Amino acid sequence: MKDIYELINEQLDKKESFVLATILKKLGSAPREEGTKMLIRKDFSIEGTIGGGISEAMTIKLSAEVFEDGLYIIENFLMSNKDSACLGMVCGGDISVLLEYVDCNDSQMVDIYRKAIELKHCGTDFVMITKLSEDRRKIRGSDKWICTETGFYGMENEEIWETIKNIRVNFKETKIREIFIGKERYIIEPFFNVESVYIFGAGHVAQKIADITKMLGFYTVVMDDREEFANRERFETADEVRVIQSFNNLENYDIINGNSYIVIVTRGHVYDKDVLAQMLRTDARYIGMIGSRSKREHVYNNLLSEGFTSEDLERVHCPIGLNIHAQTPEEIAVSIAAELIKVRREPKDKTH
Repeated sequence: MKDIYELINEQLDKKESFVLATILKKLGSAPREEGTKMLIRKDFSIEGTIGGGISEAMTIKLSAEVFEDGLYIIENFLMSNKDSACLGMVCGGDISVLLEYVDCNDSQMVDIYRKAIELKHCGTDFVMITKLSEDRRKIRGSDKWICTETGFYGMENEEIWETIKNIRVNFKETKIREIFIGKERYIIEPFFNVESVYIFGAGHVAQKIADITKMLGFYTVVMDDREEFANRERFETADEVRVIQSFNNLENYDIINGNSYIVIVTRGHVYDKDVLAQMLRTDARYIGMIGSRSKREHVYNNLLSEGFTSEDLERVHCPIGLNIHAQTPEEIAVSIAAELIKVRREPKDKTH
C-alpha cells in the first residue's frame, strides 16, 4: 500500500495535475483523522480515502469544480450517527475538507512537493504551511512553504518567519491547525515519521497490548467490526479506536507504511488469515499474528495456494511475541511488546 506522497510523486512524474483532499477538522466518530489525504485524478479515480460514504462521494463530485477553475474549496460535512446509519456508514461525525488543485505546470508547486517527498524518503520530520487567500482562492506553489527543525524551503516571505519561529519552539508538538496572519488564512500541517501500531481485533489481549504500546510511544490504533468491543470505554489509552465495516477490505481504512507495526489478534482467529493476506501487500515493518504453530501452517498453506510466496511469509512473526511462556493476556501483551521493541531497535535493512 503506497504512501500518499508516493502517489503524488507518480502524478508529478506523469505531469498529470490532480486534486488533493485533506481533512482539516474532525468532530465525533468520523473514521479518518485530521490530516488524512485523498488524491483525485481528472478521471475521478482516487487513491487513499477520507472515510468513504457520502462525504467522500461528495468530495469527489466537488473536485469537478476544482478541476474546472483551479480554485480551492473548503467543505463541511455534518453527519449524525442516525444519518450515517441510513446511508450504510458505520460512524457519524463531522469533517471539514480542503480540496486544492495541484498544478503540475506550476514549477514552484512541483518543487515544494518534490522537497516534501525527498524529506519523507529521508525520514526527516517537516511542517508544511499553505496560504489560503480569500481574494483569489487559488493555491500556487508560491503559497506553500516547508520548514524542518533547521531548514526552510519556499519563497522568501517575512510574514512566514514569525510563524516558523513559533513552530520550532515546540516542533514535535505541532498539530494540524488554521492560523491567521493579518487577514490571511494559513494551514499548518505536520508530517512526522511516527511509528504506529495497528491492532486488528479488540479483545482482552488487544486491550493489554494497546496500553503497553501507547506507553512505549507508538501511535496506537485499534480496529474491530464490533462497536461493543472497539470503543473508548475499553481502550482509554489508544490514540484511535475504529469500528470498521469488515476485515475484508482494510486498504480502505489505512495507509500502512514502513513505520507501521501490525498486530493481528482477531476474535477466535477467524479473520487472521484475511488480515494477514492484506498486510503482506503493504510495506509494514513488522507483521505479527497470534496463534499456534499448527494454525500457522494451515494459514500459510492457504496463502501459498493463493499465490503468496515463502519469501512473503518469512516477513510474518508467528507465533507472535518473544517466547517467554506467556499465558495470561497481560503476559502475552508483554511478549508482543518486547518483540516490537526488538524489531524497532534493529537496523531497518535487517531481514526477519
